[in-house]
Amino acid sequence: MRRFLHDHDLSGVAGHSARIVLILALGILAARIGSRLAGRSIRSLGARSPLRETNARSEQRADTLAGVAVSMVRILVWTFAVLLILGELGLNLGPFLAGASIVGVALGFGTQSLVKDFVSGFFVLVEDQYGVGDIITIADTTGTVEEINLRVTRLRASDGTVWFVPNGEIRKVGNSAREFARSIVDVIIPHKADLAAAMTAIAEEAAALVKESPWKEAVLEEPEVLGVESIGADNVTVRVSTKITPTQRAPLAREMRTRISGRLQREGVAAEPNGTTPSS
Repeated sequence: MRRFLHDHDLSGVAGHSARIVLILALGILAARIGSRLAGRSIRSLGARSPLRETNARSEQRADTLAGVAVSMVRILVWTFAVLLILGELGLNLGPFLAGASIVGVALGFGTQSLVKDFVSGFFVLVEDQYGVGDIITIADTTGTVEEINLRVTRLRASDGTVWFVPNGEIRKVGNSAREFARSIVDVIIPHKADLAAAMTAIAEEAAALVKESPWKEAVLEEPEVLGVESIGADNVTVRVSTKITPTQRAPLAREMRTRISGRLQREGVAAEPNGTTPSS
């Protein structure tokens, strides 16, 4: 009888051991397959965007997100495997699971905004909506992106103020550094001036400017005098548009305002004191 019980205990231990080995083997297999699927899914999700630029930054971002997804899959797989192994060892998981559920609910209520920030930041990175160095507008704040992670985006405004914007609060964002930009210059001409001569002078000066360095390397299309943008009581506004790389948009506008103002004065077609103003 004792020998029978002993043999029965050994067979039970062997059965538990076999099941534990099987759980470990399945865990390794599931972690590898899940990690590969997660990594490929993240990379393909980023590649679906028609505006996505294929460059080192976007590839590095995709690799970073894929790494995060792979880690999450592995954590989930091995957490489930450990629970199964503990069950095979005869441990009562009921109190543990009940306590974990209570803690999970409490943390869920307390970290809703944090989870929202992480989810939003994840999709900002996946879709490559903006990156470090881009000039963006969020709500009424415009600045250069200095840092972006899953929780928060850090902007530096033109006056030097640093803004920390939680990703979960971002509903709409404008990126003026995507692919190309348009440098817009408005020139105010008095009614008494010869408008045709003024527009000719503006076109000539703008065309001459973009043939010089460093503008000729940055300009994507020749400047275009769009014509009269608006008519005031004492003046008219003529608009000039130039397609250019995003980083040179503001510098070109400043230089063009200076050059056009000087040309109009030399031509005797004086603009108003603030005759050339940038458009937002």
